[in-house]
Amino acid sequence: MPNEPAPDDVHSRFVEKFAAQLVEAGMPRMPSRIFAALLASDSGALTSAELGEQLRISPAAVSGGVRYLSQQHMVAREREPGSRRDIFRVHSNQWYEALGNRDAVLKRWEDALRDGITSLGADTPAGRRLAETLAFFEFVQSELEGMMERWRVHRQSLFGA
Repeated sequence: MPNEPAPDDVHSRFVEKFAAQLVEAGMPRMPSRIFAALLASDSGALTSAELGEQLRISPAAVSGGVRYLSQQHMVAREREPGSRRDIFRVHSNQWYEALGNRDAVLKRWEDALRDGITSLGADTPAGRRLAETLAFFEFVQSELEGMMERWRVHRQSLFGA
């Protein structure tokens, strides 16, 4: 078909479109593009040079983007065997990993909210607002544990992994 886009064009369009969705959801632009590129790669892993070439970005942009993604537990940095080059790999179950690692963040937020309620007073408007926020995070935390277990079972039934 003469009007059919080249495979590289299709790939690039997906990467940019999905990255735009991630940006709209609040993720910074460069990490979004890098994550989408890794997710869309056949191996799920690319070197810094490959990411830079594919996305047409500088090594510094790659470095900053993968640092953010590593902190969010969305990618892992590995060494290429027999080489000094780093490979960046998207986790096979990246959404589970990213969401599962929110547990520590939620706990810290809950602790800060408890301190705020004590400091501001539970019977003040601010204290009541903090208490409602705390109750929400506690609810999310309890639901998240069950949801993650249900996902493990569901994933096993779908993908056997």
